[in-house]
Formats: sequence, structure tokens, C-alpha cells
Amino acid sequence: MGLSRLETFLQRHRLVALDTNVFIYHLEANPLYVSLTTDIFNWLLVPGNRAITSTLTMVEVLVQPYREANEGLQRAYFGLLSQYPNLYWIPPDLQIADAAARLRAAHRLRTPDAIHIATAIRSGASGFISNDAALAPVPDIEVGVLDSMLIKH
Repeated sequence: MGLSRLETFLQRHRLVALDTNVFIYHLEANPLYVSLTTDIFNWLLVPGNRAITSTLTMVEVLVQPYREANEGLQRAYFGLLSQYPNLYWIPPDLQIADAAARLRAAHRLRTPDAIHIATAIRSGASGFISNDAALAPVPDIEVGVLDSMLIKH
């Protein structure tokens, strides 16, 4: 049996960036994607494998626990994600803001998407894992779309 599309994608990149939907699918155990996200987070446990994400991800992940006033979930998500091995959180700076504005202008991306992609590119990631196919045409980074990595039966 050959390598899965996700494994092949991960092998091509020394540093990957993760979009917010990867975290949400994993934390909510989304039945369609949790096997893929589990593979991603297990991959991160291996020394030498590295991923980055924008601190914007934490904002997006924590919205639902705050909306539900679920303090336990707020603490659990923040604690787990902020200390996950080989996962680095990159705050936006002026260079990322400028790169995001250029991406928005050129590709008509929403601001959060532009910030995520700009963070990935400025941080030196060569791969970006998302489930947003609209991001695939962005140059300078290979976008891996989770839907295209699902094993079809």
C-alpha cells in the first residue's frame, strides 16, 4: 500500500503551516477529517518535523468556547495548543501585514486567509495545510487541501 496523499505532502516539506480549520476539525473530532488531523498532529510529535501557525489561529479556535462561556474548554484549548511540540506560533508584524495586503489585492482573499498565508510564506514554510481550495492558486507556497487528501472508497 502506498503513502497517503497527506504523508506524501508532509514528506515534501521541512516546515508546514497549518490553517485554523485543521485545529478546529481536530479539537471537535470532525468525523470526516479527524483521521487526517490526527496524522498531522502525530507527525508533529516526531523530532525534526515542524509546523507554524499564526496567532490569529488561537483567536479563531477560542471563539466557540468563549461564545459558550465554557471556561474549561477555553483553558484546555489554549493549554494544549500553546504547548504542542514542534508547533510554533507566529504573531503578525508589519511585514506580515504588508504581505497579507498584497495577497488580498492580488488574489481577493479574505483578511484572515491572507494573514495565514502571509505568515506561512514570511516564516519560510513551503507547505500550507488548509481545507480552503480558494487558497491553492497562491504562489510561493504549496497548499494542501484536506478534501483532496481524503481517501475515497
